[in-house]
Amino acid sequence: MQTHRIRGVGSQRVNGVGVLFAGLSLFLAGCDSPIRARSESELRASIARSLDRELAEAGADVEPLLTTRDEGGLERLELREDLLEEVERDYNPDRYFLEEGELEAEAPERRVSQIDELVGKDLLGRDQRVVSLGLQRAIRSAVANNLTTQAARLTPAIAEASVVEAEAAFDWVFTTSVAWQDTDTPGSGAGFLGLDETVQASQSINSTTSLRRPLTTGGELSIAQEFVYSDIRSSGFGPLPSPNPGSTASYTIGIDQPLLRGFGSDVALAQVRLARNEERRQIAALKTTLLDLVTSTENAYWDLVASHRELIISARVLERGETVRDEIKVRRVLDAIQAQVADAVATTERRRGELITARRELRRASDALKRLMNDPELPVGSEIMLIPADDGVDEPIRYSLVDAIRTASNERPELDSAVLDIDDASIGTVVAANNRLPSLDLRAEVTLISFDENLGNAISDLDETEFLDEFLLGAVFEQPIGNRAAEAGYRRARLQRMLSVVSYRDTLQGIVLEIKDAIDDLVTSYELAEQARISRIAAGEALRSLQVEKRLTERGFTVERLDVELNTQDALAEAERTEVFALLAYNRSIAALHRAMGTSLQRNRIDFVVPDTNQVLEGNSALDYRLGDDG
Repeated sequence: MQTHRIRGVGSQRVNGVGVLFAGLSLFLAGCDSPIRARSESELRASIARSLDRELAEAGADVEPLLTTRDEGGLERLELREDLLEEVERDYNPDRYFLEEGELEAEAPERRVSQIDELVGKDLLGRDQRVVSLGLQRAIRSAVANNLTTQAARLTPAIAEASVVEAEAAFDWVFTTSVAWQDTDTPGSGAGFLGLDETVQASQSINSTTSLRRPLTTGGELSIAQEFVYSDIRSSGFGPLPSPNPGSTASYTIGIDQPLLRGFGSDVALAQVRLARNEERRQIAALKTTLLDLVTSTENAYWDLVASHRELIISARVLERGETVRDEIKVRRVLDAIQAQVADAVATTERRRGELITARRELRRASDALKRLMNDPELPVGSEIMLIPADDGVDEPIRYSLVDAIRTASNERPELDSAVLDIDDASIGTVVAANNRLPSLDLRAEVTLISFDENLGNAISDLDETEFLDEFLLGAVFEQPIGNRAAEAGYRRARLQRMLSVVSYRDTLQGIVLEIKDAIDDLVTSYELAEQARISRIAAGEALRSLQVEKRLTERGFTVERLDVELNTQDALAEAERTEVFALLAYNRSIAALHRAMGTSLQRNRIDFVVPDTNQVLEGNSALDYRLGDDG
């Protein structure tokens, strides 16, 4: 589930004298360009055609398929049921940890308690501590704690703040100012009674308060209130104004509105819509990061399983080789020459080196998984080694190419981003088309004024006065000769929109190819897992037959036969590795298919909930991803 808030631009109501222009403002606010509607219709049709073209051959009524494999391999091997059970019992990795008479169901506990016999010392020189870890625990810890996703989680919150910034361009702006002025102006007198020079003195206080707000139509509405107090004095005998001192109160309401270029909410709200698209794009990027993280964590877990199995295989083949090596050494007194003994020793020492390498690879796989998880209880710097509690599944999977592509068209965040790119280009095209128009700006202004010796009376008289101090109605026209810049910008915007549509189709094709490859890997790896199993059983039967023949022969056995047994042990170990890799490849292909469809979160019962800016600032990381129950 994806939830996020997209805020709309609010509207405020102006009381008082502003109602004079309310009708005009409402008319202008409802004017949208028809270009946007046409672009949306074309966009949806283009997207639908792109998806239909990819699904044209498959059709709409294709039944889902089930992964299949060749079930006749064991029949070709011609191995009796009892012998097959013996080979499988010897192969079971959990049996490596069983003691004499111990139940096989107790093997997982033995796996944890005895693995330190194989892994040796940690990097601090102490006995290696191990912790058994399940796949779901690893994925959930990574989703909740991974540092990369913690960083990615901040970007939608940043984009959300940018949306608020863009919307704030349409907020009311309050301005107020107060000024006091004292003026003494000398002048010439009339020369009567010796007054050859006079002084004109005045004091005034001017207070202005205004509100202005950009409109979603592209214009701006302003309301201003001005109070002026004046007191004039003169040293001459000339007349003074009356009343003196006096007070002036006035209200001015004005509107500036473009009628061609810059007109309409499509242009005025372009930055808001681009900011909203960027927020959605960052949400899609966060989902992409989470999908990649879940897939990477699952692959890292299968790497851990592979390394764990490699350690067991290496330990088992070394143990078998040491037994044969000792048997060859005993035969020195009969028929074994020094070269044969040295060759057996070389084989076992090579296997011991493989065991040491397997220990290192298991440690590295454990640390790689811990880094993805970033679990506070299992820090990367700790010397706790993780070992897998889960093995890969080997069950058939039902799949449908058509359903997978349709699911991806709805779930893949990359497609959401591509659609947003088209929408951004469409917005740019609308703005560029509007910029081609001439500039014709309307200016309308009305001022009401009242004068009295008392400021309170001047203010109260405003409601009764019928005098309009000023009424202004004007227009300004402008048109560049040739209009080349605007025409070039419009062509560029149209080309960018065409490019975004092509990019969407390319993204869709890439996703379709990714799904096809994932399904191809799914089908193939499921078949190969069975073939690898049959090959491993055949190799196990070859080794079992040699061991049975060695025990039952009356004439004893030769060094050459022991050398064949050593080689057969290597062949069996390689077949075991191949089966492990084939089975894990099948599990990786399942994860890859869900990643290609964009359903990795749903598969792991993870609800995608995007926190808002306040939740991120408060550090409520638990609100980011709701983890479903394990049931």
